[in-house]
Amino acid sequence: MRPPRSVSRLEKQLFPIIGLLLTAFIAPSALPLLGMLFFGNLLKESTVTNRLANTASNALIDTITMLLGVTVGASTQADVFLTKDSILIFGLGAFSFIIATAGGVLVAKIMNWLSPKSNPINPMIGAAGVSAVPDSARVVQNLGLKNDPTNYLLMHAMAPNVSGVIGSAVAAGTLLSFLM
Repeated sequence: MRPPRSVSRLEKQLFPIIGLLLTAFIAPSALPLLGMLFFGNLLKESTVTNRLANTASNALIDTITMLLGVTVGASTQADVFLTKDSILIFGLGAFSFIIATAGGVLVAKIMNWLSPKSNPINPMIGAAGVSAVPDSARVVQNLGLKNDPTNYLLMHAMAPNVSGVIGSAVAAGTLLSFLM
């Protein structure tokens, strides 16, 4: 695959702003989740708020993750959580990851078949489209390195990976708006 193009600082700053506006118009109920993603991205790319961006990406996220884990864990009882329904939900989630990964690889192969041969896409990039950030992109990177030690796919794999997260959040927000 060709190396990714260099992205200007202005593009990096406009992406979270435009993404936030599009999310507000398309799926307003997904705004809390995606708004924080875009806000963190804007903090990092603005280069004006380095201390705040550094705190948000390190100490603050660690503290929030621990508090969330403790509160969810404290409110969950084994007799309520370990039921046939919850195991079925875990199984369906694993099955959806399998289908999404296989579908991504197949779509990348179809794109290679339809696109010019001078610009091929590694089919493993399609496997990174599931919204398991950054694990699926790392798996693609590691498998690519096993096959070819000069293969560097991480940056290519993160694009569909983050797109999968954004798409999942918009889909969840849209579904939530229909249910409420």
